[in-house]
Amino acid sequence: MMTCIARMQVKPGKEGEFEALALQLTEAVRAHEPGVVAYEFFRLPGTERGYAVFESFVDEDAEEAHRDTPHFHRLAAPLVECLDGEYVREYLDHLD
Repeated sequence: MMTCIARMQVKPGKEGEFEALALQLTEAVRAHEPGVVAYEFFRLPGTERGYAVFESFVDEDAEEAHRDTPHFHRLAAPLVECLDGEYVREYLDHLD
C-alpha cells in the first residue's frame, strides 16, 4: 500500500475556488478509481489558509494510474494555480 499526505497553503481569496476543485477531484477519484483506498482534503487547524490531502492507494500502479486519469489532468493544474508556494508531500510508512 502507498499512503501520503500533502500539505499546502492557498493564495488569499482562492480558498473557495480551491475547495470547489478539491471536492470535484475527490468525487471523481472515489467514483472512478478502484485502486484508491482513501482520498480526502482537509483544512489544517491553526493555519490561515492551510490544507492537506490524504491519499492511500493499493499499490504504486494505482498511484501512477491516478495521475493519468482525465479528471486529474483536468483539475490538477487549476488546483495548483490556487496554491501559495509549493506543496509538501510526505509518504507514510505502514505498520504491516
